[in-house]
Order: sequence, then structure tokens, then C-alpha cells
Amino acid sequence: MTRKFRDRLGPFKVIEVYEPNLGLDGVLVVDNVAAGPAIGGLRMAPGVTVEECFRLARAMTLKNAAAGLPHGGGKSILRADPRMEPARTEALTRAFACALRDTNEYIFGPDMGTDEHCMGWVHDEIGRAIGLPAALGGIPLDELGATAFGLTHAVEVAAKNIDLPLDGARVVVQGFGAVGRHAASFLAEHGARLVAAADSRGAVVNPDGLDVSGLTEWKAAGETLTSFAGGQPLDLELLVEVDCEIWIPAARPDVIDEQNCDRLRARLVAEGANIPVTTAAERRLHERGVVCLPDFIVNAGGVICGALEYRGAGQAAAFAAIEERVRANTAEVLQRSRNDGVTPRQAATAFAEQRVREAMATRRWSLF
Repeated sequence: MTRKFRDRLGPFKVIEVYEPNLGLDGVLVVDNVAAGPAIGGLRMAPGVTVEECFRLARAMTLKNAAAGLPHGGGKSILRADPRMEPARTEALTRAFACALRDTNEYIFGPDMGTDEHCMGWVHDEIGRAIGLPAALGGIPLDELGATAFGLTHAVEVAAKNIDLPLDGARVVVQGFGAVGRHAASFLAEHGARLVAAADSRGAVVNPDGLDVSGLTEWKAAGETLTSFAGGQPLDLELLVEVDCEIWIPAARPDVIDEQNCDRLRARLVAEGANIPVTTAAERRLHERGVVCLPDFIVNAGGVICGALEYRGAGQAAAFAAIEERVRANTAEVLQRSRNDGVTPRQAATAFAEQRVREAMATRRWSLF
């Protein structure tokens, strides 16, 4: 499996952690550390795969490079259900962190299935984590919506680029979690309307607009989106067909692929999740005139925030950096895409890989 993902950029190190007596089953992929120690989230999910971990680690390498951070990219996964008993979640998270205590090339961050509390446990065990609770001097990026804040700025830049007014624009969010709900809220401040939303348990739709605050409170209370009184239940498979201007995938990988991309009814896709659209689907969307903003460009707000937190910066400085870097990179990628006649991902990948190679050229050992 490792050989399949080898190229000139990495991976630098792959570690499997398995302890059957604890039920501990995890993988760490440190993809590239040319610019500095890798930052990447700890993803917890029952079905997460090693292949997914490799792909996500590379996405983090490109994301950190494009954002101009002194960090490489990595990713770790724990095969476990994040909805299990909190004590069990804590035990597995702490054990996994301890197993990677001496892997100084990797700094943990929150990801799908983990949050600032998990990072607090990691920090307690090994001292290497970002996205910490405020009580530990961290900037709670999920609570504040750091990733969604950056994504909203990316959407603003792209919307102007394609003459799409945000006031009145219809938005669909796939993955109404830490990123998706904040993105819906930030865009609503610009006059956009959330017309459909989904999470792992179901979807809800209202062409006239959903009450974002009400839906957020409804979900926080443990209720299903499908039972929200302000909309109608919708089959998850039909979310891609909801008429809108902006479609935001903010959950699992590969939710838009070659099988369903032609059913997508949007002008702009802003990838709030990592690798949510396959490369082939992005090419097809580009052919159709749909602008697909690459994940590692537009959802970099969280890691920018975390990297600055790691160096002692405060919330104001972190959010200013998110705005500046995400807006600049989105504009750069769209300009390159238009000039070179390539997809935004092709433009973004060339841009980020160039930065990684430049960092590698400064190192004594070419692998690093």
C-alpha cells in the first residue's frame, strides 16, 4: 500500500499503531516535512481507510505550503466510533498519542470525529497539538468557525470572479457540522440563503430558506435535521440535485464523483471538507462551467489558525492571517486557472507543489 503512494514529495514516514487489548487501531502518515514539522488532523471514524489517510496527508502538505506555513503535512486516523462513551474516546485518544510520543515530526490537530477536548488530551500526554481549548491557551477553531471563516472569504473572491451576487444566493451544505454550519451562518450575513443541509443522519430542504440559527440549535439539542419544522425531509442522495448557486461539501471524501457530478445544480463548489470531490468529477464540472474551489486552498483557515496558535498568536492575528492568505490564494488560483486553461485544482496543485519543492531544495537531505 505504501509504495502505491510514493512520489518525489513523500511520504516521509508511515506508522501503524495496533493494540488489540485496547481496541487501538490507527495509522499516521507524515507526508513531507521540508518546511517544518507536519501539521494534520486526527480523524476518528469506523470506516476510515489507510488510503484515505495517505490522500489526506498529501492534501495537508499542499494546504500548508499554499498557506505559506512553516510546516509540512501529515494525517492520522483512528478506526473508532466518535459517538462511543466519552471515557472510551479519551482512553483511545490518549493511548494513540502516547504511541506517537517520539514522532516529533508530527503535530496533532482536530479533524472529523475529534475536537478541542481531544487535542487537550493529546497535549496533556505529549505536548504537541493545535486547536486546544481556550483554558489551555488555545484558539477553539471549531467553536469559532476558523475554517468556515476562510471558506467564506474564498467564496467572496470567487463569487466576484464569476459575477455571482451573494445577496440572495442559494446555498446547499453537505455536512452540517463544525465547518458547514459556520459557513452557512457566515454566508447568511452576506444575504445568502441556506436552502438545504445534510449530516450523516439525513437532509432537510426549503427552497425559501432554512433558519440557520434555528437549525443549528435543533441539531445541538440532538435532534435530526429531517425533523426540523422549518423544512422538508430529503433523501441524502438527492441533495446534489437541489437547485442552488453555491454547493459546500463539508463532510466525507469523494461525495461528488463521476456518477453524480452531472446531477449537481450549482455555479460554485467550495470544498469545506478535504478531498470531497474526485479529480475526474472536478474536470467534468470544469467542462460544465462550474467553478470548483480546491479543498487545500479554501479550507485552510483551521490549520492557519492552529499554526499561529502553536506560536502563541491570538485570535485576532489568526483570523487576520486567514482572511489575507485565503483571499490571496483563491485569487491566485483562479487567475492561473484562467490563464493556463486548466482546472482550479491543477492550478492550485502546481502552485503548492512548487513551494514544497523550493522548501525541499533548502534541506540537506532531499527526503526531508
